[in-house]
Amino acid sequence: PPGMRWESWIDRQIREAEERGEFENLPGKGKPLPDLGKPRDELWWVKQLLRRENLKVTPETLALRKEFENVEQRVADAGSEPEVRRIVTAINDRIRAVNARPATGPPSNLVPLDVEHVVRSWRDRPS
Repeated sequence: PPGMRWESWIDRQIREAEERGEFENLPGKGKPLPDLGKPRDELWWVKQLLRRENLKVTPETLALRKEFENVEQRVADAGSEPEVRRIVTAINDRIRAVNARPATGPPSNLVPLDVEHVVRSWRDRPS
């Protein structure tokens, strides 16, 4: 407000809020500040936002590579041939979709799997 020093006006606002009890029962009251002892990170707020909103920033091509790495185990764990075909068809569809678009990260070097070959290997595996 005019004629009042900025600091004194802020101090008054804080004091009045304290008197009204507006700072009671705040989340984290009495707990140490998170990450207080960690090195300063300029992107702390971005990382916190990503965690809070459960957002992923992994480029699609890298996420697909990770998914592709798990296909072999998923096929091995499959209980039936139709399930094996569903698994392989799903990853092949994702590979084709990612390869059809410009990469937003590292390029995709994955090629669709031969469904019949994977099914044969699944059938011939030792029980």
